[in-house]
Amino acid sequence: MLSLRVRSVTWEAQDILSFELADPTGAPLPEVQAGAHLDVRVPGGLMRRYSLCDAPARRDRWRIAVLDVPGGRGGSRAMHRDVRAGQLIEVAGPHNFFPLDRAARHSVLLAGGIGITPLLSMAEQLIDDGASWELHVCTRSAERTPFAERLASPRYAPHVHLHHDGGDPQRGLDLAALLREPRAGTHAYCCGPAGFMRAAQAATAHWPADTVHTEFFGAEPVPAASAPASRDTATIVLRRSGRTIPAASDATVLQSLRAAGVDVPTSCESGVCATCATPWLEGEPEHHDLVLDEAERTRTLLVCCARPGPRPLVLDL
Repeated sequence: MLSLRVRSVTWEAQDILSFELADPTGAPLPEVQAGAHLDVRVPGGLMRRYSLCDAPARRDRWRIAVLDVPGGRGGSRAMHRDVRAGQLIEVAGPHNFFPLDRAARHSVLLAGGIGITPLLSMAEQLIDDGASWELHVCTRSAERTPFAERLASPRYAPHVHLHHDGGDPQRGLDLAALLREPRAGTHAYCCGPAGFMRAAQAATAHWPADTVHTEFFGAEPVPAASAPASRDTATIVLRRSGRTIPAASDATVLQSLRAAGVDVPTSCESGVCATCATPWLEGEPEHHDLVLDEAERTRTLLVCCARPGPRPLVLDL
């Protein structure tokens, strides 16, 4: 873990603040690559993942941006309410699950709201490389568009396209039309909330798989359990420790593990980062994540959002 000083807190758009972080001794920060993120220990002890959004070459500071999510799990609210310039905060990383392919002939960057943050670091790298790129930013309104001044600067403006839908996705960017014809050597990078990502994935389904790169920001609430009302409890078995844990059928696996005092590494707690990926051996888990494919789900679950299912769920823990 690194302990970093919050050098400044900046209003970037409605409900969005950015936080500039630096080493308190003035030492250079570790090297990063475009698309990287930090795991930040927010006030209250939760760990949350936030993308770095400045030029990767900068080592005097890092910048993250945080959307205050109404009804969220507490991380964003704590950052907005409790973090001020001058404080020290702990971070782990940087990590990168969303790297930029700098060999691409052209890069199409697609941002939904706060999903712009890792794409800004990519844009900075592409500018420095003299590469071909375009950035499409989809938000509800100009007031909700983060980093608007930066996007309007001469460094960015020739590449940037802003799309405001007023809250109606049908009035926003036509992703299917934009991405209808994949060009040789073109890579697409998509980052945003669940609805935006579903549309982006559908629009790029016919693209070569290795040219489409995705990172989810936030997730929809896990739907209510589909099990019969008569199934009030479930069972989780920890194969390696030999423990058997009773679990409520409408609770996530993580909630049940925590209630039993079992510690599992987590970060987003919304099924998008895979920090809590855990092998399962037997049972019928209900998967509610946004990142595992069907083959991966036959052997792995994300405990933060999965439910145990009707039969005893055996984990490799």
